[in-house]
Amino acid sequence: MVELIKGKVFRSATAAPRRKHQEIAGLLYSRFLVFLEGKNCKVFIAPFEVRLPNKSRKNEDIFTVVQPDVCVVCDRTKLDDAGCIGAPDLIVEVLSPGNNKKELRNKYEVYEESGVKEYWVIQPDQETLLINTLTDGKYVPSRLFTHSDIVKSECIAGFEVDLEEFFEKID
Repeated sequence: MVELIKGKVFRSATAAPRRKHQEIAGLLYSRFLVFLEGKNCKVFIAPFEVRLPNKSRKNEDIFTVVQPDVCVVCDRTKLDDAGCIGAPDLIVEVLSPGNNKKELRNKYEVYEESGVKEYWVIQPDQETLLINTLTDGKYVPSRLFTHSDIVKSECIAGFEVDLEEFFEKID
């Protein structure tokens, strides 16, 4: 997979995500899909192109194109045939050994600058979740959620995940 972050190309270190990564992304996607049935928001799973414009929405003026593992878009005017143009309401990234720190730092900055309301980071090996919530234009990180926690989204009202039950479903 290739992503463009602030005009710089990032290629995944591995040809494909690992099995556990895919199980986590797929299970979370399915949870959102069921929860959002009949609601205005839509959930998407990678590969799904999210174009984050600075000012102009013209493709030639966009220097950031990412493919989050899972994203939720509530403003349907942002959706087009190519994917999403503008910030999704919620983005989930499931970390892989191929993710480098520079890529993660750049995504954090880009998501914050673009106005992504919630940015979830899941660490599969530790089975933890960190939620960055946009407050006054800056991300405020949650505490690190672990097995015994029930996680609630602030921007997708009513959506919650029991992490113990969730991670038990992952082989």
